[in-house]
Amino acid sequence: MNNKRFWILGLLVSVIIAGVVSYYASSHPDGLEKAAEEVGFIGDAQDSAVADSPLADYGVSGVEDERLSVGLAGVLGVLVMVVVAGGGFMLLARKPKQRN
Repeated sequence: MNNKRFWILGLLVSVIIAGVVSYYASSHPDGLEKAAEEVGFIGDAQDSAVADSPLADYGVSGVEDERLSVGLAGVLGVLVMVVVAGGGFMLLARKPKQRN
């Protein structure tokens, strides 16, 4: 398998996992939330400064269907990371200009 096919297949698998499988992740509270519930300080929790952002709380704001919202957030996250990481790799892999 050549590199191009490998990267396309990897991107496709990542998009499927982020867009479909992520919806079926555990809905139980994470470790910190569970500890806060058990100890009794969950009521003191405050919203994050970015709680009103478009991708807050693992969903896309404005999309009413929860499954679609979570899937879109996952796909957008994968695409943003591909652009950021790909751009970084391209900058790092640049060959220096040769002097004559």
